[in-house]
Amino acid sequence: MSLLVVGSVALDSVATPFDKVEDALGGSATYISLASSYFASPVYLVGTVGEDFPKKYIDLLAKHEIDLEGLQIVPGKTFRWAGKYHYDLNVRDTLLTELNVFEKFDPVIPEKFRKAKYVCLGNIDPVLQMKVLDQMVDPQFVVCDTMNYWIEGRKPELIKLLK
Repeated sequence: MSLLVVGSVALDSVATPFDKVEDALGGSATYISLASSYFASPVYLVGTVGEDFPKKYIDLLAKHEIDLEGLQIVPGKTFRWAGKYHYDLNVRDTLLTELNVFEKFDPVIPEKFRKAKYVCLGNIDPVLQMKVLDQMVDPQFVVCDTMNYWIEGRKPELIKLLK
């Protein structure tokens, strides 16, 4: 079962009432790819990171046999997100969203990825999600992820995508 995952690969800083972590591995494409690697093969990842992205995270993805041909490493800083969770961990506040290199992310799907049967459009601009679908060859099933940043900032485009 071939799975294409396109989305954010990020560094997250998260605080809870119990602990905090800075620059942890984050991003929707990261988590989707890692979780899927236990059930699907091959898993193709398309995303972008800056030159500051730690090699240990690339090594982790590779260890899970995720095909990283579509991971663009470009000059600049990696996408960063920061949030604070409350005692009710279902409630959180976004403290920071820095798109950095993600702001200019242009998902070019490598040729061998285009026939993936399953597509998971991770948390990226809905316009880019549509661009990904335009490059695919007859996927059987497509899912899409989003967040408040896109819902508030790109609502008309998101509604078009969801149709």
